Amino acid sequence: MAKRTKKPSQTKKPSQKMQAWIEARKRHHLSHAQVHMARELGMNPAKLGKIDNHKQEPWKLPLPQFIEELYFKRFGKTSPEAVLSIEERCRREAAKKEERRIARQLAVERATPREAPPGSGEQVTCKSPSGLMENVGLLPATFGNPRPQ
Repeated sequence: MAKRTKKPSQTKKPSQKMQAWIEARKRHHLSHAQVHMARELGMNPAKLGKIDNHKQEPWKLPLPQFIEELYFKRFGKTSPEAVLSIEERCRREAAKKEERRIARQLAVERATPREAPPGSGEQVTCKSPSGLMENVGLLPATFGNPRPQ
């Protein structure tokens, strides 16, 4: 059976942390902007139910208005400048992670010395770290008080 490869458009499901925010958004009927505000305020998605009981406790504001009011008090603006949905944020993080992985892989490939093919006439030499330091003019450091010999 052939191995199944992921297409670039396919991404893995969001992390557990992000999944909690997705569920909270659906459960409490929040917009993407309100979820973004709640995350910036440092709210816990598992604890939003305690705040969202305005029907039982009429003096409380409904959760969406409460988040907006707190955000305005803390940041002095009515909404964040750039609002991203949680899914879009996850996609961007995954793409960024993939770019870093590829860059790291390329850096490792460039850093490892390759042997010249037999018969090419090229000689490949590899210097030890101490040999590199001597070329630059550095000597290995001694720690503590060196003993006279």
